[in-house]
Amino acid sequence: MTNDNQAYGRRTVLKQIATIAALGVTSAQAQAETGDAKKSAAESAGAAEEGGHQTRRLADYAAAVRYEDLPPAVLQRAKDCITDAVGTIIYGAELPWSKMIIAYARHNGAGGKSFILGAGGDPVHAPSAALANGALTHAFELDNLTKPDSGAHPGATLFTSALAVAQERGIGGRDLVTAFVTGGEVMIRIGRATKHTNEARGFHAPGTTGPFGAAVAVGRLRGFDAATMTNALGVSGSLAGGLLEFAHSDGAMVKRLHLGRAAEGGVLAASLAAEGFTGPSTVLEGHYGFLRVFCTDFDLAELTRGLGQDYVTMTAMIKHYACHITAHNPVEATLDLKQEHKFSGADVAAIEIAGNERMAKVNNIPAPKDVLLAQYSIPFSVALSVYRDPRDPRSFDDTAVHDPAIGALAQRVKMTIVEGQDRRDLACTVTITLKDGRVLSRHVTEFRGTPERPLDQAGLREKFMLLTRNFDRAKMERMFDRLQQIETEKTLDWLKV
Repeated sequence: MTNDNQAYGRRTVLKQIATIAALGVTSAQAQAETGDAKKSAAESAGAAEEGGHQTRRLADYAAAVRYEDLPPAVLQRAKDCITDAVGTIIYGAELPWSKMIIAYARHNGAGGKSFILGAGGDPVHAPSAALANGALTHAFELDNLTKPDSGAHPGATLFTSALAVAQERGIGGRDLVTAFVTGGEVMIRIGRATKHTNEARGFHAPGTTGPFGAAVAVGRLRGFDAATMTNALGVSGSLAGGLLEFAHSDGAMVKRLHLGRAAEGGVLAASLAAEGFTGPSTVLEGHYGFLRVFCTDFDLAELTRGLGQDYVTMTAMIKHYACHITAHNPVEATLDLKQEHKFSGADVAAIEIAGNERMAKVNNIPAPKDVLLAQYSIPFSVALSVYRDPRDPRSFDDTAVHDPAIGALAQRVKMTIVEGQDRRDLACTVTITLKDGRVLSRHVTEFRGTPERPLDQAGLREKFMLLTRNFDRAKMERMFDRLQQIETEKTLDWLKV
């Protein structure tokens, strides 16, 4: 009885607001006459109209994408991200926190057809493979993301979810690449629409955007129509999550899980939608939808801006160092200065890094307690790059965290905020003061691997071979070549290690 009365009350409020609008009353007058409750109801009812049905428009687009219509450069960027993801997964499988997730996935997902890369052994069911491979991709701060930062990680969420389902269903490389691009075009736009305020609010952004992209990638792989794709997106919104508390406390292993859960969530959302399970068709733009609930500010227009014309997949970038993306420009600047002026760690008196507020606050961790937090720390990553080669992920280990020289230098790194610099702008100026009185400075706006300075085939191969060096070199060379021509592969059951 109470529910019926509440429903009737909402309908009455909406009718009153519609009447007021028809009489030409201003929004301020309407609020005065209807009160806050009526204002909230109006916003809820009008959300789809205000947002232009963005969720449905994205679903329409995703259902209609064809491989033949995608530009060659976009397809190549997708293949580069896929190749990079495979290398990061294989490397990530060696790590202790990854082994815990692998064991869980094997125990709960046995009997499937999808492989956990780098782990060997029998295949598992698709959700478990997506969970494990997604977490392994992000296991050591090596996976690809986007510039400008959208809070989306294409390789960790799109590739891992799509691969799991492609192997399960015997689908080939051409469809996989199409699914990757389709998921990216949706997921990256969702990330941009957040204006990164989901992370400013305390959510780990890729854990919130990832389920949407993964669901679209899987839906595209399975040939969803627009209605089913809409439901897949609708379900994904209830699977978004991931908190940033690890960056301010302990327990940084959980950061890796966020990407695995996002990939797994996308598989779940698409699988349920395929069975007719429904989700809200205004999951992104609605009053209680993703953007309004997860974000303090957002831009609805970003959801569909340039859709089908401007390929945001081209904003994907490939990491060059095994540390958080905010540390890449500072590390690159430090390496440039070190190479040019030939100084050592013992010569450095102090370092100052000027960048955005996020760099100076979230990633300013001068004394990280473990490797996982160290990789998230700009001061530590810069100090390490003075003493070790940050291009080799094995440089970031327990011995580095407990190295007195690296630790002491990290404590002498001062982070400052450049007034007015957007939190998505990762440009920085590194100033190194040497003990002999010299002051060296370098400003870096993009590192090697960004869209402005993309890795060439040689650079991509170098990273892949470095990450997979514990395996047979000839086999890894062949795998790299096949991944670069993955659209010609009829099935993907060969993609295992």
